[in-house]
Amino acid sequence: MSVLEFTTDTAAFLAAAGDHLAADPVLNTVVTANAHRPRTWPDGGPPRHFWWLIVRDAAGAVVGAGMRTAPDPPHPLFLLPMPGDAAVEVARALHGRGEETLAVHGALPAAERCAAELARLGGGRAEVLIHTRLHELGELIPPRPAPGHLRVVTEDDIDLVGPWVDAFLGDADEQAGRARGAGVHVMPDRAELLRRIGEQQYWFWLDGTGSPVCLTGVTPPLYGVARVAPVYTPPEERGRGWASNAVAEVSRRALAGGNRVCLFTDQANPTSNKIYAALGYRPVVDMANHVIVR
Repeated sequence: MSVLEFTTDTAAFLAAAGDHLAADPVLNTVVTANAHRPRTWPDGGPPRHFWWLIVRDAAGAVVGAGMRTAPDPPHPLFLLPMPGDAAVEVARALHGRGEETLAVHGALPAAERCAAELARLGGGRAEVLIHTRLHELGELIPPRPAPGHLRVVTEDDIDLVGPWVDAFLGDADEQAGRARGAGVHVMPDRAELLRRIGEQQYWFWLDGTGSPVCLTGVTPPLYGVARVAPVYTPPEERGRGWASNAVAEVSRRALAGGNRVCLFTDQANPTSNKIYAALGYRPVVDMANHVIVR
């Protein structure tokens, strides 16, 4: 029997689950990154939908984790691998306290089991909106060279970065055969973009004339793992090798710093999956974004 612990205290969550997250830092990259993201709350503290989850076995050992930190509706859960009974118990706990839950993301089969139980308890059905796959870079395979080089994004670039990040979210849907906006994407606001820029998370690939032709992101390493995202090339610049070279270079730099590197792909997007496989990225685990349809 698994024991669930919910907390809104990020420091308490990391104190309890930090060793578990660090034991498999690639698999746990999304939760780890969110737990280390600075947040401030107005008077009254975090909203009801914000929490962290620690899953323990009968002996008290941490065997799973999750979170509900997404700022925009439907505020999806994100679950890491955990015992099957725990995923079901998460659904029952949320239903029991009247917390509306219409989306569950995360590792399979935990996310699938939780979504199915939520649908059973509340009525409706669970559907997969997006199939994703987490990859880790093994040995970097250099792509065919393209003219140009990386340049770190600065605050002066915010008026270009914002529209490109927004376009990335919409284009990702279209490239996977979905309507724009059909996926569950969160567009960072200006303050969040500036925070990421300040941490040097965004990089441009400049072509031979010095013009930005591709945007690539990479998170600061946590537990020795950096994650590449997003990767966006405007439609008129695609097919010229900009993205392959940009991802290869940020990956090379992360590896040179002694870190592991990972990224997510949408399984319905054959182009991105082919590009990253050619660079040496290999599958780690399949994940999915589920929605509860009533």
